[in-house]
Amino acid sequence: MPPYRLQALQDMRARAKEEAEQAFSSAIKALEKEKAELQRLIDELELRKRERKAKVAAYLKEVMFKGAGINGMNMMNRFEERLKDEEAQVALEVERQREAVKVAERLVEQRRREMADAAKELKAIEKHRENWQKQVKYERQQREELNQEEIGNALFLARQRK
Repeated sequence: MPPYRLQALQDMRARAKEEAEQAFSSAIKALEKEKAELQRLIDELELRKRERKAKVAAYLKEVMFKGAGINGMNMMNRFEERLKDEEAQVALEVERQREAVKVAERLVEQRRREMADAAKELKAIEKHRENWQKQVKYERQQREELNQEEIGNALFLARQRK
């Protein structure tokens, strides 16, 4: 059988498909990493809220025990505001991380489409090769039949002449 003239193209498409699969796998891993980071930040925010309430309650109890006046209450309010500011900072990080997760999800979808396209292109060239092989086989069979017919005719004519 003659060599397939589009073998280089088929090899390129097979490599492109493998690369697309690897890129998709990497995008999935990155998405999982981003989701894990988001969950960690959400858990941290919840922990900080619980700790703030506990710290403020403990601080209030201490202030009441010491009998500090308005100055102690002002310090407690500043302490609570500082804790709230830290929570707000973590909340901002959570929102940024949510955006990062959305970006990673879009990248996964893009890689999925690229992988599907690469697979489709490879499938097309494989189908072309199958059709080409069938055509080559058919043409070879036709040539053999023609040769057999010519041999048969030559033998028949040789017998007729005797």
